[in-house]
This record gives sequence, C-alpha cells and structure tokens, in this order.
Amino acid sequence: MRIGVLGTGDVGKAIGKALVTLGHDVKMGSRSATNEKAIAWAKEVGARASVGTFADAASYGEIVVVATLGVENENVLRSAGAEQFRGKVVIDTTNPLDFSGGMPPTLAVAGNDSAGERVQRLLPDAYVVKAFNTVGHAHMFRPSFPGGPPDMFICGNRDQAKTTVAGILSDFGWGVVDIGGIESSRYLEPMCLVWVLHGARTNTWNHAFKLLRR
Repeated sequence: MRIGVLGTGDVGKAIGKALVTLGHDVKMGSRSATNEKAIAWAKEVGARASVGTFADAASYGEIVVVATLGVENENVLRSAGAEQFRGKVVIDTTNPLDFSGGMPPTLAVAGNDSAGERVQRLLPDAYVVKAFNTVGHAHMFRPSFPGGPPDMFICGNRDQAKTTVAGILSDFGWGVVDIGGIESSRYLEPMCLVWVLHGARTNTWNHAFKLLRR
C-alpha cells in the first residue's frame, strides 16, 4: 500500500520506518521537497521510502498519516490541500501540546473541541481516525512490555476507516480499543498529558496504556 506521512519528527520517522518494514511504500512530506531530515530518513530506510512536499505525500498516499506538531495542523493541512485527502483514511497522531509555560505542557485545544475534530473539519471529505497519540515514538512499533501487548485507543466517525486503522495497529503489535466518534479525541488528547506526567515524574518514557477486562 502507498502511505503518505506528513511530518519529519520522531513520530513521523518511526511510523514511516515501521510501515516500510511491513512492506508498504511511504512518502514523507514536509514544507520542502529537499528537507534534509526527510532525505536522511529515506536514505536510511531504503528503496520503499521517498520524500516530497506535504501536498506530494498527501496525494501519493492511499492512507495519510498526520504526524506534525498538533498546533501546526491547520497550516500543514492547508499547505497540502484538502482535495488531496478526499475519500482517504487519515490517521491523526497529533496532540495540541503547548509548552509555552514550560513543563508540564497544556493543551492548546481543549474543552468542547479537540485537535482530532479540527483535523476532521479541515478535511471534510476524509475519514479521520485518531491513533498513536498516547505513547512515545520509541514504542509505537512492536511494543514489548512485561504485561503483554498494550492497547491503542482510537476514535473516528467511520467504522470502515477504524477497521482499516485497527488492522495497521494489529500489524504494529497493538491491541485496539475503539471509543467512538472523532469527538472522543477530547478524551484521548488529555491521555497524552497523563503519559507525559508519568514520564516526567519517574524520568522514564517506557510506559503505555492497557485496558483490563474480565
């Protein structure tokens, strides 16, 4: 499958490399087609990896992963062009973290709105699924924990899109918990703050969430 990844940070690089490992073709997009970090990533990952602009990656992908800074989502998606996402599954990995007051961060979007909902409004003809936003990049692919595979919480408005994303997550080694429509991003994005607070308090980032059932 062809997958576009928007963003050259740790999350975009980790997810893009994992997708290539699983046999997908991945184009990493940034503001410039000559972005040095993207070019270095593609050289490291191999022949199935390529680079381009945000618009190039969005157009290329049958599925598109948004892995930019959450507070930059609007600028990035407008740069790519909403028409490039029409009819596609879009995986929103982002959290609208605001570090202007130092640590711990706050959410720049909160209350009766969320970054996930804003992405869906910016891309009205796409099927947005929030995922990958409650764990660090180091454990996104094939997570290994003593308590067994952790769970990734997802949400989105289209069941078929969530089924597609759940399949990718399963290939990555995750259990999947569907918590409803895209408005449930209002609860998943604060879960990122819980993850960050625990990491800051314990000075370790090797943790993930799991839903226990009986």
